[in-house]
Amino acid sequence: MSSSSIGRMFVVTNFGESHGPAVGCVIDGCPPQMPLTEADIQKELDRRKPGTSRHVTQRKESDTVHILSGVYEGKTTGTPIALVIYNEDQRSKDYGAIAHQFRPAHADWGYWAKFGIRDPRGGGRSSARLTAPTVAAGAVAKKWLAENLGITVRACVTEIGNMPLVFDDWSHVNENPFFAPNNTQIEELENLLDATRKSGESLGARLRLEVLGVPAGLGNPVYQRLDANLAQALMGVNAVKGVEIGDGFAASRLTGTQNADAMTPEGFETNHAGGILGGISSGAAIVANVAIKPTPSVRLPLKSLDEEGNPVDVVTIGRHDPCVGLRAAPVLEAVAALTIMDAALVQRAQCGNFGLEYPA
Repeated sequence: MSSSSIGRMFVVTNFGESHGPAVGCVIDGCPPQMPLTEADIQKELDRRKPGTSRHVTQRKESDTVHILSGVYEGKTTGTPIALVIYNEDQRSKDYGAIAHQFRPAHADWGYWAKFGIRDPRGGGRSSARLTAPTVAAGAVAKKWLAENLGITVRACVTEIGNMPLVFDDWSHVNENPFFAPNNTQIEELENLLDATRKSGESLGARLRLEVLGVPAGLGNPVYQRLDANLAQALMGVNAVKGVEIGDGFAASRLTGTQNADAMTPEGFETNHAGGILGGISSGAAIVANVAIKPTPSVRLPLKSLDEEGNPVDVVTIGRHDPCVGLRAAPVLEAVAALTIMDAALVQRAQCGNFGLEYPA
């Protein structure tokens, strides 16, 4: 049964393993005549790729994308777009000692229990390496959404470990290695990540995602709700353990009048709903908050079992992010773009329009 594809109209199928020859994806359903080059995709991959600072995995990958099909003379043809990213810096020997052990909090046991076989090298298919093709596909969706609907997708880190980040301005997010929305906590964050890396530990993170300019009317009631599809896509990202749309859990502490987003001729006064009502976009900004667990591969001993059921202490060597959430912003943006792109094409097919202008 297929489980590596997302979307109904804009379908993306992801393939590859962390230490295989390559990772990549096939995009089926991209509208024709859109200008598209490898450079359009590369700029997003460069935001996600490893080795960009001392605070993330030092695996050296250029993440160079190659377009194999679906583009002719610089424009999409409407046929499947195949994208491939060759792996360049695998160190499979780092995983020899744990090839027959299960890392706690990792996908090792789940894969073994389901398939009876697993690829232990770098986590195989469960590796965050597989977010690279997702970002590549998301770059295509982002471009179409921006050019055709004026939609902007952005994300930032709001908390690392127990350290909340002050929101100053979105302009700071791509100017530091933490995707932090300020420039006043960078030294403090550097010290935190340096200490975490040296200790052999890891940290989790929280991020905020916003999609601006989404017209009202995208999504459907009941089984294809836009918020449900978005939450599913975000939960499909490695290490994500929680997703809130709008106020999320905080909404349970509000009264009905407090939670209501009053409608005025100028637009909604508030956005507790996070831009989605009844499973359909309202025209307000779509907002989600995402929680990411600590990287499960750590250099400190953890109690576990081997494949024979014997107790073992697992120590994971190799190159791992002390906080995998630091590179999550481009990935969350990508899956959000894929979700909104698919909903936009479904809306166009079903209703032939993209909703009302009101309320903005």
